[in-house]
Amino acid sequence: MKTVYSASNISLVSVFQNILERCGIRCWVKNEFSSAGIDEIPPIECWPQLCVDDDDYKEAKRIVDEALAEKDLPVWKCPFCGEVIDAQFSECWRCGKIRFL
Repeated sequence: MKTVYSASNISLVSVFQNILERCGIRCWVKNEFSSAGIDEIPPIECWPQLCVDDDDYKEAKRIVDEALAEKDLPVWKCPFCGEVIDAQFSECWRCGKIRFL
């Protein structure tokens, strides 16, 4: 068993758990309910950890790293008002229209 991802927020760990499971990699969360021990042990030791079998670690790590990597996404121009919008947004902040792909 190896830890492929860890974060202070269980929601973030769950996102990566879902990604790996959709890719067919069996995984589980260690320390899912360990927040009760935060006063007695170092907080980082209580963080939820996403674990995979040793045989799946290399592929799981590649998938997690790829998901975390910043992407050079192109900006888009709203066809309704002409506003230039950053790629991660699907709605124009000027007129509120939804981006058409």
